[in-house]
Amino acid sequence: MPSSASHQDAVIAATRHWLARAVIGLNLCPFAKSVYVKEQVRYVVSDATQAADVLDELERELKRLAETDPAQVDTTLLIVPEALADFLEFNDFLYFADRLLGSLRLEGTLQIASFHPQYQFEGTEPDDIENYTNRAPYPILHLLREESIARAAEAFPDAADIYERNMETVRRLGHEGWRRWMEGDDDAALPHKADA
Repeated sequence: MPSSASHQDAVIAATRHWLARAVIGLNLCPFAKSVYVKEQVRYVVSDATQAADVLDELERELKRLAETDPAQVDTTLLIVPEALADFLEFNDFLYFADRLLGSLRLEGTLQIASFHPQYQFEGTEPDDIENYTNRAPYPILHLLREESIARAAEAFPDAADIYERNMETVRRLGHEGWRRWMEGDDDAALPHKADA
């Protein structure tokens, strides 16, 4: 059964808050701010409850992004509040997501990044603060354009250092600092559109 508009609005609001506070506010991705303030992010809330249905939606969204003018939609967040809640299942799903990208002949054009409420890097414990760099309020498949990534990497010559810098940022914050920061107001984290 499709979720209500108010449920979808709440999911998108929580995702936008996470994007504003964590991803942009803590500068975890220096490339994110510009597409956010230009409103070039497409938010899609999936009603899927099964991995196979998520894969079908992912296929539609990959095709749509590939066919859309980047000036209109540069990136898509496919948000999955009702499926893939278990991180190991989500992690296994990413294998099929990458295979789908290949079967659509979109490798080299698009790529898929992943975020999850229980995200855990290999070699870490579940509660390690470093995992929070990839934690989001819901499972999210982030569809990105390779061209945009290449352009952003040119603008940020130290792009290879982002991962290490992110780890240092969350270590400095700690769990309590992260909680307090995420409870804050989006406006404190973001430039207003006119400032961008």
